Amino acid sequence: MTDPRAKKAAQILVDHSAKLKKGDYVQIITDPEAKELALEVYKLALQRGAYPKIVVSLPGQSYIYYKYASKEQLSKFPEISYYEIKKTDAVIYIGAPNNTKELTNVDPKKISIRQRVCKKISDYRVNNTKWILYEYPTEALAQDAEMSLEEFTDFAYNATNVDWKKESKKQDKLKKILDKGKSVRIIGKNTDISFSIAGKKAIKCDGDHNMPDGEVFTEPVKHSINGYITYDFPAIHGGREVDGIRLEFKDGKVVKATATKNEEFLKQMLETDSGSKYVGEFGVGVNYNIKKFIKNTLFDEKIGGTIHLALGNAYQETGGENSSAIHWDMIKDLRKGGKLYIDGKLVQENGKFKFKL
Repeated sequence: MTDPRAKKAAQILVDHSAKLKKGDYVQIITDPEAKELALEVYKLALQRGAYPKIVVSLPGQSYIYYKYASKEQLSKFPEISYYEIKKTDAVIYIGAPNNTKELTNVDPKKISIRQRVCKKISDYRVNNTKWILYEYPTEALAQDAEMSLEEFTDFAYNATNVDWKKESKKQDKLKKILDKGKSVRIIGKNTDISFSIAGKKAIKCDGDHNMPDGEVFTEPVKHSINGYITYDFPAIHGGREVDGIRLEFKDGKVVKATATKNEEFLKQMLETDSGSKYVGEFGVGVNYNIKKFIKNTLFDEKIGGTIHLALGNAYQETGGENSSAIHWDMIKDLRKGGKLYIDGKLVQENGKFKFKL
């Protein structure tokens, strides 16, 4: 029997997030462990008159690819995938990993090569399709979160199965402040960083693309960031966990980067391309149903009382000033001693807003 919470999640994904309509071609990209939710989404898509296709990735597939693919194979542009994405109206990703550390020992240079090659496809998907990313509860995700599977399943559905129309209205005030704002300053433990957001557009995250959702983001003016920031949580990228990250910025660019764990990987990612040392996103987490860091960026960047800065690519909808093959969110906890200023005015202290959302 299908978990009624999975049925609710499927309805949110199909009707609220992807907004599927008759005639839409939709890809449902998933892993075997998410069978329950994927089939429910598939059924609803058919009932809405769409043309759904399920694409399943097998456990170990990515590891085998990066271990055995030659440089020529890594550098080959996937023409068929590009053709298909141009014919696609919606993409629903339902991640259900059985090993979140699968790529830990893969040469990061291989990952960088492939990311650069496939950037044209990812850019098209982001800018021209209705896309949504969902994380289905698995034993691997529960282990990362240091929970039982039952506890993590409750945690995940509590963060996702909410009234997103109501949440959207709550985000309006913060969006208005960021839209009008010109300068940002973030102060916290080993952190004092400032930048401009003048002329940039703020975007509400109310379930259209990520699930769970719950943030409002914009982007810094490319060359405006100055100062330093130390991240309280590990930053996860390509299965690698980088801890104790401290970044120093001058005129928008990372000029010094250190980490207590996997520092070399951090530095390699910063050399991905000309845009990887600049920040493409500034986001403010507002999902107060998510209270615990679980080493999963999709959840963690939404934690109420945190902010995140993403190295690399900027979204076209906020201004799209920086271009890069990477987009790496790094999360700063402001719930203990943190302060967020917009145009010199304190708008959040210790993770709590000075106004009611």
